[in-house]
Amino acid sequence: MDPYIGQCILGQFWIESLLGKGGMGSVYKAKQPDMDRMVAVKILHPRLAARQDLVLRFRREARAMSKLTHPNTAKVFLFGQLDTGALYIVMEFLDGLNLLQVEKDGGPFAPDRAARIMIQVCGALDEAHKAGIIHRDLKPENIVLTNQGGIEDFPKVLDFGLAKMNDPDPSTGSLRVLTQQGAIFGTPEFMSPEQAKGEPLDPRSDIYSLGVILYEMITCKLPFKARNPMDFIAHHIKADPIPVHERVPGSPLGEEHWAILSKALRKERADRYASAREFADGLATWVVNGRKSRPSPAGRAIYVNQPSTQQPTQTPAARPPAATPAIKQPQVTVKPAPVQVQADPAAPKKSYRNLILVISLILVLFVIAMLVAIIAW
Repeated sequence: MDPYIGQCILGQFWIESLLGKGGMGSVYKAKQPDMDRMVAVKILHPRLAARQDLVLRFRREARAMSKLTHPNTAKVFLFGQLDTGALYIVMEFLDGLNLLQVEKDGGPFAPDRAARIMIQVCGALDEAHKAGIIHRDLKPENIVLTNQGGIEDFPKVLDFGLAKMNDPDPSTGSLRVLTQQGAIFGTPEFMSPEQAKGEPLDPRSDIYSLGVILYEMITCKLPFKARNPMDFIAHHIKADPIPVHERVPGSPLGEEHWAILSKALRKERADRYASAREFADGLATWVVNGRKSRPSPAGRAIYVNQPSTQQPTQTPAARPPAATPAIKQPQVTVKPAPVQVQADPAAPKKSYRNLILVISLILVLFVIAMLVAIIAW
């Protein structure tokens, strides 16, 4: 029976079940009643607390993840040491499946779906790389697909236990690299050529690993035919990746897709993408009808010529081509208006002239009558 299950640690985390177990420790699902949330608690085996290298690695993971705030990076809440001497990390609980599990359940990813996922992963790594953190152990098991806020296929990058970062020496405060040149860390199937040779690493090493993961996502196969970990290491160093259409005949991945993917798998790191953001920009061309897709010139022309809904002064009737007569129509109805306005002043002038004629006629008749009367008198 696991000694932690059913126990409350740190006075606030109730351990409910075991999520996974490894050589360094175990990961548990726990409830934090005060915050009304589930968390994951990683506990290092107490017997390993005397191993300074493992303790540094465990602390490095906590520090690396606590520095990162990208939404696609698993969040760390607490880090410390239990009364038993065991080190622990409390992080967000990820309710989902990792990429390997999804592949086993659903088969290969469509290129469009795979690109959307990997673009988000690139965003998380871009933040880590800018903070001076290199993951060094990217593999499908370390990317979990969750449903966050109703957003499906929301990846979370975790397990920075092998992360390479500049770490301050606790005694002097000076910066030091916690790994030695020539040491090989990581998972053979997904490590970069320079990582397989024990050379110093940089962000482009993670980009190579992402390329291998993406290759496996869309083929459910690795880019090399190898029998054991040492074969994979040798292939990463010397062999070119097998093109997808040769590895999986009939694959929906076209030549334009392979050109983007194969650049991430180049042997020389100088020939790869310079950053995770640059890799994401390349993958954006895979996305169909997405915000990150790059429309063709024809597509852009259609968009430019399309009427914008942000023009409030334009009435809906004026949008389609058929609206041209509707624009002329008000000109026809406006023209009679000036004629009518000009006719109104003419009416009183005509009446005034008629009045003068009547008065003049009366005066003439009066004069004639007076003359007749004088003559008769």
